[in-house]
Amino acid sequence: MDKNKEYIDQARGFCSAIHDELKKSVIGFHSELEHLDIAFLTGGHVLLEGVPGLAKTLFVRSLAKAAGLKFKRIQFTPDLMPSDITGSLFYNEEKQDFKFIEGPLFANIVLADEINRTPPKTQAALLESMQEKSVTVAQNSHKTPDPFFVFATQNPIEQEGTYPLPEAQLDRFLFKLILDYPSLEDEKKIALLRNDPESESIQPIAGIEHLQKIQHAVQHILCAEDLVDEIIRLVASTRPGREGSTKEVNQFVEWGAGPRASKWILSAAKARAALSGRYHVDREDIKFVTPAILRHRILLNYHSLAENLTTDRLIENLIREKLPR
Repeated sequence: MDKNKEYIDQARGFCSAIHDELKKSVIGFHSELEHLDIAFLTGGHVLLEGVPGLAKTLFVRSLAKAAGLKFKRIQFTPDLMPSDITGSLFYNEEKQDFKFIEGPLFANIVLADEINRTPPKTQAALLESMQEKSVTVAQNSHKTPDPFFVFATQNPIEQEGTYPLPEAQLDRFLFKLILDYPSLEDEKKIALLRNDPESESIQPIAGIEHLQKIQHAVQHILCAEDLVDEIIRLVASTRPGREGSTKEVNQFVEWGAGPRASKWILSAAKARAALSGRYHVDREDIKFVTPAILRHRILLNYHSLAENLTTDRLIENLIREKLPR
């Protein structure tokens, strides 16, 4: 317990120090930061959805630098090929053999910018690495660095010429975060923020080994069996026609969340408990992480359009009913 306490204290210090560094060049993202802290501690990938100009790229790049992790950005376009992100084999005439040249996927943090702008075959190459932590080229498997995080962005207001991610691929993201416009106070700070190198002098505050130790310790946070049962019942209630599903779910949901959602809610709740300085999960941890985990795992049917029902509102209703206390 003493060793775990040490690592949990380090986890809180790690995230707090990252926040301090980010303030040098990033304004806002207050709620999103807590979710990204949790993603760091659980090893989960994050889908960021927001209109252009919200500094998503700057945010993720600064986050990687503050955490001391290798960063690569990929601009997804309609003509991008799988080998452009995974890497390719090149023939060495002198040695008369092939050499694998790594692509931009071989980094600790990969920003997949506008992931819905590229065709499914290139999306699949990225999503294979997310699930397997490796890429396959010419029947040879190549491991990605550890830790490995994918932060993908997509623009919600332009759908022409895009390739929406299938539900099975969306399921590989821990969180889907909806980025809103900044407050007026934050927007004033953004307008006055200097853009010279001094204002972006972010210093790395930790290394890879330190983060790995923290991730391992967080998974030792305790969760009472009755709370685990509540998580399972909550996720199961998103599936229409199944035991425990609500009338609203049966009427407006096409497909509910799969078992991976239960696993991620438990893991993310443990991380949030650690960031709060506790050694056990409570119900508020579950309530906090659930919306961002479920919103891209529930598919509404066409009846929901007539009722103006959103996925977030449906999740709020489920949490209110299934986690009342």
